[in-house]
Amino acid sequence: MNKIKNQYLFKALISLITIIALFACTKAKSPSPELTVSASTLTFAPEGGSQDITITSNADWSVINPGLSWLQLSSTSGKGGSTIIHVTAISPNGTGATQSAILTISSSNGQARRVMVTQAPNLFPTYNTSPIPADAAGMNSTAAQLAANITLGYNIGNTMEAQGSETGWGNPLITQSLIDLIKQSGMNAIRIPIGYDWSHIIDRKTARIDPVWLARVKQVVQYCFNDNMYVVVNIHWDGGWLDCKATGAKQDSVNAKQKAYWEQIATTLRDFDEHLMFASANEPDAQDVASTTTLMRYHQTFVDAVRGTGGKNAYRTLVIQAPSTSFDLANQYFVANNTNKATQLPTDPASHRMMIEAHYYGPPNFCILNSDASWGKEWYFWGANLHTKNPLFVNRNSLPSTEEHYVDSILNTAKVNFASKGIPIVMGEYGTSYHADKLKGYPQDSLLSVNSQMHFYRYLTQQARANGVLPFLWGSDVIDRSNNTVGDQRTLDSLRKGAGF
Repeated sequence: MNKIKNQYLFKALISLITIIALFACTKAKSPSPELTVSASTLTFAPEGGSQDITITSNADWSVINPGLSWLQLSSTSGKGGSTIIHVTAISPNGTGATQSAILTISSSNGQARRVMVTQAPNLFPTYNTSPIPADAAGMNSTAAQLAANITLGYNIGNTMEAQGSETGWGNPLITQSLIDLIKQSGMNAIRIPIGYDWSHIIDRKTARIDPVWLARVKQVVQYCFNDNMYVVVNIHWDGGWLDCKATGAKQDSVNAKQKAYWEQIATTLRDFDEHLMFASANEPDAQDVASTTTLMRYHQTFVDAVRGTGGKNAYRTLVIQAPSTSFDLANQYFVANNTNKATQLPTDPASHRMMIEAHYYGPPNFCILNSDASWGKEWYFWGANLHTKNPLFVNRNSLPSTEEHYVDSILNTAKVNFASKGIPIVMGEYGTSYHADKLKGYPQDSLLSVNSQMHFYRYLTQQARANGVLPFLWGSDVIDRSNNTVGDQRTLDSLRKGAGF
């Protein structure tokens, strides 16, 4: 009897163990909660539009509707699996400030995700009133291919960016004969700094540029095309309205102006082929992550405005400025494939059509100063083999840390970070001050100072070209604008030698 009872107890125990094991297996096989959303942010243009997000879940989900009149969702709930939701900013943002909303997606499996939606303000009317289909004719070259064709560039400075008028700072009007002379001097690229906001806006409430001024810009570009020159046009300093430290409504206003201006400029110049390039700004006052993030917003607006006009602008090479147009800051913030979203290069629908701009005025003691400053002395000599031994002027020698080795290092880093990755760097400005006039009575030192300046021009031009950097001279008397002649043959010869002529 006890033996039978023990058999029953043993069988019952086995059954219980089996049930527990089955329960454990079932529990172990239960799917983990799943909820993914394809984007965490959506950014809409002032005019509105639609974008899609994909929600994937293994349980029912729903979107908490923010109930905003400007935002519309094609669906606010769904079952397990993947579902595409169309998110639409249904009207232009005329509020004067960026409007935003947070979409919260919740699943019955306990998971939740958030999507931030923003729409920039439409402070000015759109000037992209006549977009046309993309036109690839004459636009076949990538930015790198264009860069390979540019040997030496020249800035027509202090002219079209002058306050008041083209002649406001004492320079004559740009003529075809000036462009001819630049071409004959061996340069095949011209940078034209241009101002708009200072003196050429006929309606500030709508940010409308004087059409007469736009026609003049187009005429000057045509002069360059007549000589088969490459051309870069920008919006120059222009009173400093492109404020990278602006926040809130002020930043929105600056961004809206950037959009309005570039829509007008890009539409006016849309039919020129790839010899024409657009540059977003000049020397933006960005030095840190916060101001660089704002600068990137302005650059993205520039890219979007130009591309949106269509035609050849759909493929045009665009130039964006590094923070403060600094090589050091370019290397710090703009490294290609940067994972820091705050400083990533703008998104561009056109492939391999972007350049970065930096300027070179270093060391400033030698390149900029014409007299001693509170922060340092004017240097008369530059170059490892061009230091004076005259005890009266040894404190006017440049420091070794600012000479050829530094040039080699900074330009090679730019090559590694950008040019080697198909993103050429435009050295949009470089030049030096003249110091030999401070050395009257000391002919050997005076000649040494001039030789230092010529060496700087030759060496920097040479190293720029060797590292895929495009040199555009600024601030030299190499061209005498008063009579359209070569004003400084010695400087021109140094530049040409550096460029490989």
